[in-house]
Amino acid sequence: LALADLRGGRAVVYFYPKAFTPGCTTEACDFRDNHEALAAQGYRIVGISGDDPQTLRSFAQEHELPFTLLSDPGAEVAKRWGAWGEREINGEASVGPLRSTFLLDEEGVVESVQYGVGVPGHVEGLLGAVR
Repeated sequence: LALADLRGGRAVVYFYPKAFTPGCTTEACDFRDNHEALAAQGYRIVGISGDDPQTLRSFAQEHELPFTLLSDPGAEVAKRWGAWGEREINGEASVGPLRSTFLLDEEGVVESVQYGVGVPGHVEGLLGAVR
């Protein structure tokens, strides 16, 4: 995915670690539940993870996600966007996807970036920022 691919409308691009896990499912469903409010502000939602396309199709169907999910199995896009790096899971350091959200304007220019976002309240806070 290139920034140029998102030109012509605003976009929320969010990176998440793994489909069907508790935090990522909650985040995706929060975006689903606020999809209309973000669309009313002119935003298209795109979620990106390292999951394979079939897993993403199943995830989108099971949770009725009305937005695009993209597969980044080699983390090339996540690395390019700075959404990959050191993180802590259950007290242990590891390297992997960083839960991150980018707001893009109509020209595909990044307006804001949030790295290491928490799931509860994240989408609601994002809505407050775009209104």
